[in-house]
Amino acid sequence: MPRSEQFPRLRRLRNPAVRRRVRAAIAEELLGTPRSLAVVCAFTGFMLAVGVWYYVPTANEVPVPFWPLYADSAVAVALGGAVLAGIAPTVRRGGDIGVDIPVSRASAYLQTVAFVWLVQFGVWPLVSLNLAFGEYVAAPDAWIYYWGVIGTHLLFVGLALLFPAFGRTTPGALATALALGVVNVVVDYWVGYHPPLLYEPGPGLAAATLAIAVGAVALASHSFRRLGEGTS
Repeated sequence: MPRSEQFPRLRRLRNPAVRRRVRAAIAEELLGTPRSLAVVCAFTGFMLAVGVWYYVPTANEVPVPFWPLYADSAVAVALGGAVLAGIAPTVRRGGDIGVDIPVSRASAYLQTVAFVWLVQFGVWPLVSLNLAFGEYVAAPDAWIYYWGVIGTHLLFVGLALLFPAFGRTTPGALATALALGVVNVVVDYWVGYHPPLLYEPGPGLAAATLAIAVGAVALASHSFRRLGEGTS
């Protein structure tokens, strides 16, 4: 029996319309009621607190204007929290997040940048930590600084993937997200204000980070409907 016939449900996920319906159902389950949204917001707040705690000890070594690019993971979570705060009034009123969330150019920019940064810095530890795998898994607190970091950062990606169920994007928002990704790479690896690591990063990590940023923008372009498009 062909593999495609063994897994008919997986084969149906190749259809973009089916993927949109699945994503909408998951988003409705996780974000569609005040209680479920409150749980997701609480966990997002917890991740933000952990991120701030991680960056605070070294923040005084970085000029204040560069803090948003230095503490990139914490900023990504904060942006995701802002997106959740934006849908909260509709959810409290009992609206359908798939059709009743107000859309605007400002919200499209926020949703796009939040999506890109959550995906970018959710995936980034898979590369950055595994470039020094031996050092991280041999560290006394490896369960936090390797497994914990990778696990929580992958949740960034899960959160971001809910946003296209109600969000929009524009060419300008995608260009802005890409520009921020490039600036982040310059500040982190050319200027030298990269997040704390157990090793000194080189061109390989810089190139990988840029590739992740480009991939995150491409995913946003593919996943979001354009501002002004309908819900179908």
